[in-house]
Amino acid sequence: MTTTRTEKPERGTKNAERGKPNEKQANLSSVASVSCFAESVTQRPVPETGNEMDRRGFIQLLGAGILVTVFEGIADAQRSSRSGGGSGGGRGRNVSARIHIGEDGVITVMTGKIEMGQGARAELTQSAAEELHVPPDSIRMVMGDTHLCPDDGTTAGSRTTPSTVPAVRQAAAAARMLLIGLACKQWGVAENSVEVRDGVITHPPSNRTVTFAELAKSGAAAKALDQPAPPGVSVTPVKEWKVMGTSYARPNRRDLVTGAHKFPSDLILPNMLHGKVLRPPSYGAKLLSIDLEPAKAMKDVVVLREGDFVGVAAPTTFQATQALKAIAETAKWESAPHPSSTEVYDYLRQRVRSKRDLENPFANEMGKAAKVLKQTYRTAYIQHAPAETRTALAEWKDGHLTVWTCTQAPFGYHSELGRAFQLPSERVRVIVPDFGCGFGGKHTAESAIEAARLARAAGRPVSVKWTREEEFTWAYFRPAAVIEIEAGLDEKGQIAVWHFININSGAAAVQTPYRIAHNNCRYVPSDTPLRQGSYRTLAATANNFARECMMDELAAAAGADPLDFRLAHLDNDRIRAVLEEAARQFDWRGRRKQKRAPGTGIGLACGTEKASVVAACVEISVDEAKNEIVVKKVTEVFEAGTVVNPENLRKQVIGCILMGLGGALREEMIFEGGKMLNASFGKYLVPRFKDVPELDIHLRNWPGMEPVGGGETPIIAIAPAIANAVFDATGRRIRQMPIKLSAAKPGQTT
Repeated sequence: MTTTRTEKPERGTKNAERGKPNEKQANLSSVASVSCFAESVTQRPVPETGNEMDRRGFIQLLGAGILVTVFEGIADAQRSSRSGGGSGGGRGRNVSARIHIGEDGVITVMTGKIEMGQGARAELTQSAAEELHVPPDSIRMVMGDTHLCPDDGTTAGSRTTPSTVPAVRQAAAAARMLLIGLACKQWGVAENSVEVRDGVITHPPSNRTVTFAELAKSGAAAKALDQPAPPGVSVTPVKEWKVMGTSYARPNRRDLVTGAHKFPSDLILPNMLHGKVLRPPSYGAKLLSIDLEPAKAMKDVVVLREGDFVGVAAPTTFQATQALKAIAETAKWESAPHPSSTEVYDYLRQRVRSKRDLENPFANEMGKAAKVLKQTYRTAYIQHAPAETRTALAEWKDGHLTVWTCTQAPFGYHSELGRAFQLPSERVRVIVPDFGCGFGGKHTAESAIEAARLARAAGRPVSVKWTREEEFTWAYFRPAAVIEIEAGLDEKGQIAVWHFININSGAAAVQTPYRIAHNNCRYVPSDTPLRQGSYRTLAATANNFARECMMDELAAAAGADPLDFRLAHLDNDRIRAVLEEAARQFDWRGRRKQKRAPGTGIGLACGTEKASVVAACVEISVDEAKNEIVVKKVTEVFEAGTVVNPENLRKQVIGCILMGLGGALREEMIFEGGKMLNASFGKYLVPRFKDVPELDIHLRNWPGMEPVGGGETPIIAIAPAIANAVFDATGRRIRQMPIKLSAAKPGQTT
């Protein structure tokens, strides 16, 4: 059962279903085609153009109309303050093509952000509709096309809501302002005497009207709007929102449900081949020799070796697999030593890059504490496990490269491809159809480069789709962590000293949100034996797990209730609010007094990251015979400023909780001798339907605060809340994620 409540009632709207999928989609061999997107931006046939997209080609693609260029100072200022952002594709930093208004009334909005299931397409559609004063269903989004869209930075770090939503709103508001100005000039009336609704500008005193589409047909209108935004553009205040703040459904939901949408792995080009790449048998293995002749002898098979890269391409996946197998059997490799998953924590601890950073600068203060606790926490390497593996379809034409792929960083891929093939920016194009999940795991362009290499050698388009085993083995991992915490309590049971060191996994949420006079929180890099990278909140999953488990241990040492102990150390009003609300909804105090069945426990945790705050209370049961933890109920309260789309945010919270269950209970990569031993869904156990607990989700709305992202932070409270509940049920202190009951008896720790 799932229950959801928000403090602010949802202003639901009945959104008309989109029309049927375009049955006249242009052939993908036209590199200018956007028909591979979940929803076509136009019902017109797409003109045959080259990769170079000038303004005329752009207008041909989207249809006659007005292209509005705007100054995006807000978005650029925010982009410059984060990694992975900034302009790309040779575009200027401040001026970008964002809005196109067609003569048929269709409004096209361009963004470099992508849709991978997180709901950005809906939220950005709402943002444009709100400022243009049009129905959301009149908006079409073009996302993640490096030839058509501005570089909005990588879709990561929960940045779409706080950075790209303002940019789209500003552009749409500018378009509305310019169109109003044009109409008023033609009528000779003041701009404050007209109103805009549903794409129609009306002058009530004279009853004159003109639509955006009618203005788009005017040559004078196109000239008037082809300029930067005028000064004084303002966006709609929150209290006047009509579209934003409502639960607008995903625009392409029909295509997703019926299977009409083409994911990157579904795309097919005429004369296309399927590619396979030779992988080492273990980490660090070096290729000494290989005989390519067995594959070259096969009909219609293309074989390529460039240095250490060996790949094949064939008309079918089966043929490509057989060809790769034939040459793989001839390969000779030199292996390299590699630690196992049981040895990796000592490995990381021994290979920190600066041992001085491990030292506690408050050692003298620690010596004065009434009680001192010192513990070590560990979190495993885990995979992102996306529904769709890395996939890329590459085509070369007249010295230009186009790649359709699944990536969170289209402009990052664009740059990587340009460097790999020494191509100028204008000769590379990356197109990103809506794809099946990322979770921070699709930032690097391996599959795109592999497909492009094979396509260049074959002289034909090539699609490379990683297998699940390849994804689990060769994609980067969420980093493992060793976290060492030393904390001292004073005579009043307050935390006086806090020393927190994260080894290897990162600095996200490493700083404590609690009030502590002497605290030292630090991330210390180490030499990792596995390739590691971004993950949903990255190191915040490990840092919050360790901190919140330690807070429970300190509460016990102080003889305090875990809730009261946290509240006594919290000055952050937002965290305090979600924690108190979660405890109230869960009836924490009442449950603490109740006598519970043996093996049943409750726990809580809270935290902050990405400018949002979360708290969770859980109820679990432990089956000693099966060595199993069952999560029975989760109450989670989440606040991310002003809520843009309540239903989408609720889904984000649910997704984070379920993903967090995997990392808390079972997910870890097991390796030995440089080989992954559980590189399949049969052995790497992500949460199943039977693992889904009762979910009681509460969204706190804060209209006075700018909206911030909600796709990551809700994950960080679930694992420590479960770990703390296990102690409540069994007396075991949990200090490792995933939780392993078999590693300790009651009264001991793991």
